Amino acid sequence: MRDFGRSDDPRVQAQLDRLAALSLPQGRLGLETIRALMERLGNPHRKLPPVFHVAGTNGKGSTCAFLRAMLEAEGYKVHVTTSPHLVRYNERIRLAGELISDAELAATLEGVLHAGEDLSPSFFEVTIAAAFLAFSRTPADACVVEVGMGGRFDATNVLEPVALAACGIAALGLDHERFLLAPEDGVPTEPMARIAFEKAGIAKKGVPLVAMNNGDKPNVEIARAAERVGAIIFAYNKHWYIGAHSGFLEDDRGELNLPPPSLVGEHQMMNAGLAAAMLRAQARIPVSDNAILAGVRSAHWPARMQRLKPGPLVGARTVWLDGGHNPQAGAMLAAHFQHERLHLVIGMIEGKDPAALTAPLAPLLESVTAVPVPGHDWHPASAFGPDARPAPDVPSALAMIPNDGLPILIAGSLYLAGEVLRLNDELPD
Repeated sequence: MRDFGRSDDPRVQAQLDRLAALSLPQGRLGLETIRALMERLGNPHRKLPPVFHVAGTNGKGSTCAFLRAMLEAEGYKVHVTTSPHLVRYNERIRLAGELISDAELAATLEGVLHAGEDLSPSFFEVTIAAAFLAFSRTPADACVVEVGMGGRFDATNVLEPVALAACGIAALGLDHERFLLAPEDGVPTEPMARIAFEKAGIAKKGVPLVAMNNGDKPNVEIARAAERVGAIIFAYNKHWYIGAHSGFLEDDRGELNLPPPSLVGEHQMMNAGLAAAMLRAQARIPVSDNAILAGVRSAHWPARMQRLKPGPLVGARTVWLDGGHNPQAGAMLAAHFQHERLHLVIGMIEGKDPAALTAPLAPLLESVTAVPVPGHDWHPASAFGPDARPAPDVPSALAMIPNDGLPILIAGSLYLAGEVLRLNDELPD
């Protein structure tokens, strides 16, 4: 189950082939390898403009999109690293607002892979090292960095207090349980408390830690993490509050009336609020309220409740695309479509729970069509219920659905979402 991408540029493809040969040594956790790799590269993570570091299970990518849009609305040049990519590996590294070029990507990856050849780094460690190295070489005003998995042992957590403007923790849920709930002495045993413990591992001394409300036990763990390291906690309902339905943010700077977010879904007001609260909690880089409001209106984040444009795959039909695959994503989708029937095209990789989406959506479903997830082991149609039917690919699935005016939702995997965007000529830029 690999997703290292393909490239039309042979220089990039040569490095992606090298990346595909990497694997995380079984049982290895910790930051020793990424720190050693950073040292060999000249510690580029210490040469970055102010960094906004975001962890979470759901909404961290959207929060990063809002942060980028708000900072850019102020006129700043912004570096961004997020994961996974949808179509092209280049999407993981954005330099001063633009996706990294093929030439720079190939050269940067080659340098990182050469420097760490004997360290046996993982795919993600090489990716983050490449991102930070590229960031350090290109002038910009701020960085937005999305945690890959967890937080405490994530490669992005090599970041030190001197680089950080603010850290944020988005909505939490159960995901990557094999790694994030692995038995360990001295950590919380209740699952959601443990998840919060891992995510809050990004907290740093003297750095604002802005956290959503994730329930009593997770909130306690986040507060404890902040206290352990001396982070400046900005807890939801105590230091800041977002009116998710009425559209306002209230914190120590007063109330800010927020417009409807550009990203679809009621939950996006919370993500926009988290981004705004992170900007208002820090003092490293000034951002006006007008820029925050403009960013709420303009943020773009592909494959998250994205309505596809008319194109070669969907034609003129109403087709929505979402890469969510856990119960929280299922609940969000059900809330969005609660007043209408829809057709579901679903592809989900093995290891994910098929009922995460089909259970909350069940009362709304006119049909369910299951498709493979290209390049991955995937659940067959039978996993999605007795009425689910198989299709060999997304174009075939869409052809099987009657043109009855009902919307179509394609969901279940970001890897599938990337294939859909490619087929519909909507490459993320």
